[in-house]
Amino acid sequence: MKKIRRKDLLAGIVLLTEFALWTVLIRHIDVQNAGPNGTEIGFAAINVWFHRLTGVHMLIYTMTDWLGFVPIIICMCFGVLGLVQLVKRKSLPRVDSDILMLGAYYVLVILCYLLFEMVPINYRPILINGNLEASYPSSTTLLVLSVMPTLKYQSDRRIVNPVTRKAITVFVIVFSAFMVIGRLISGVHWATDIAGSVFLSLGLFLIYRYMADYFDLKKTTLKAEEPDGVQ
Repeated sequence: MKKIRRKDLLAGIVLLTEFALWTVLIRHIDVQNAGPNGTEIGFAAINVWFHRLTGVHMLIYTMTDWLGFVPIIICMCFGVLGLVQLVKRKSLPRVDSDILMLGAYYVLVILCYLLFEMVPINYRPILINGNLEASYPSSTTLLVLSVMPTLKYQSDRRIVNPVTRKAITVFVIVFSAFMVIGRLISGVHWATDIAGSVFLSLGLFLIYRYMADYFDLKKTTLKAEEPDGVQ
């Protein structure tokens, strides 16, 4: 019988708590008018120092922006998988529970993005096309670190071939590292914006993984308790 990772739930809660605390600290620790047009930035000394260290690299920014479509395509693929199951099985409750929760998880990630677009915590360290844009948490980093781990998780569950699973794992790690580091050194976010995205995305993913494993175990237990011959 499959065991659930109880540590995932605890770690996810801890990371989301760290994200909430991090957000509060950004609004109160070393706040200076160090951003473009005099916008306020928390942890100003370290953020400004790191921004000057890396500089601005618009090529890397553009590359990571376009590559941000990769996790969106992955979301769409899982959406198609859920739709196919729904059509074949003709019942929403008969769609795999981990796929249903994956859809809810992706919606939650989008809602987090929209929330921080409407309630900016930080603005970018540079103007984009002459405009101030919200920068916290880094939306690209949030998207990548929320979606790419689900690709590995789902491939481990659904793909039998170990070579394919390993290739997907390598792709997820390399792509995620490139995107996060690229976004960090591109100079379009403060360093604390990237850190906030890491806390939030990994916290949400760990809770999703725990819930998927939990409902797997629950389903297995219910089937084991059914009398012989009951379908």
